[in-house]
Amino acid sequence: MTVRNGQGQQGVGRLRPGGSAVPLSEAYDTALLDLDGVVYAGGEAVPHAVEALGVARAGGMHLAYVTNNALRTPDAVAEHLTELGVPAEAADVITSAQAVARLIADDVPPGSRVLVIGGEGLRVALRERGLVPVDSAEDEPVAVVQGYGGPEMPWGRFAEASYAVARGLPWYASNTDLTIPGARGIGPGNGAAVEVVRIATGGRVEPRVAGKPLPPMHRETVLRTGARRPLVVGDRLDTDIEGAFNGGVDSLLVFTGVTDAAQLLRAVPEHRPTYVAADLRGLLVGQPEVVAEEDGSFVCGGWRASVNAPSGGELVLEGPAEAAAGAAADPMDAVRALCGAAWSAADAVGGGVPDAGKVLARLGL
Repeated sequence: MTVRNGQGQQGVGRLRPGGSAVPLSEAYDTALLDLDGVVYAGGEAVPHAVEALGVARAGGMHLAYVTNNALRTPDAVAEHLTELGVPAEAADVITSAQAVARLIADDVPPGSRVLVIGGEGLRVALRERGLVPVDSAEDEPVAVVQGYGGPEMPWGRFAEASYAVARGLPWYASNTDLTIPGARGIGPGNGAAVEVVRIATGGRVEPRVAGKPLPPMHRETVLRTGARRPLVVGDRLDTDIEGAFNGGVDSLLVFTGVTDAAQLLRAVPEHRPTYVAADLRGLLVGQPEVVAEEDGSFVCGGWRASVNAPSGGELVLEGPAEAAAGAAADPMDAVRALCGAAWSAADAVGGGVPDAGKVLARLGL
């Protein structure tokens, strides 16, 4: 389906990526951008991010930065973005710390003490909601909250959370991302820390989680941005893309973070993005339509993808014809066509996920 007015196919599991006749920065009024793995990684800007966001902003698109990382305050994030060449104000930044602080404030009286296992971003968000951060289970907290505390988080902080949860205190988590991208690779995220406390307390209690892909984060984002035609931009299927699916809004997946093409082709319906691009330059262009042919194949940009058996089997990729004549071919078009073939096969009655190993090796992905 081609998007012409910023209103795409929303809230349903799609069988192929969408198309847009105009640049995405014109089709949508607001980009809700994840940060880690999308705008920066390990503190450094992702290639092409600064330039692409500058062009999108100059064209009138509002840029908001929505992150599950609760470590830093919106002021600190905005300052970092500005240093990287992406001008931002604190009001442009929405964090899972803010979402979980609102969730807790809805449940406990003003002025309540909350045991904090995390960084300054979480403490500031709690104070913003009239709550009092404390450091010990002996400080008479009425709840305990976990947020990403960075790679130097002392092990004793997890023990403190375990003591509080074992005593029956309500348990909250800013997010449950198991990993987080950094300059040296993929490291453990807040979800891994939550698992530590879960194991220590016998797995009998589950935390209330605020971050993507769950509704509290979407609620926080809508309240703070006022977006009318938002586009979620992220690198994670299980947070960014699922969060967009749950919120009934369109999404753009970029391959600059944790998700690779093989994972995208295996995506379950709620993890399938509206659009796919190599990086944030995808905001500045239209998106080619993926056409479903009568023979069951899918075509995009001259590439044709199909499955060699109706239920499961192996993905087959042909073309494009112009590439044989020496013209450059966009591998993203091949990925888009492959998504159509793989997702349709997986959703067919009795279908399975086709093997993508050979075609992705051919593309170097």
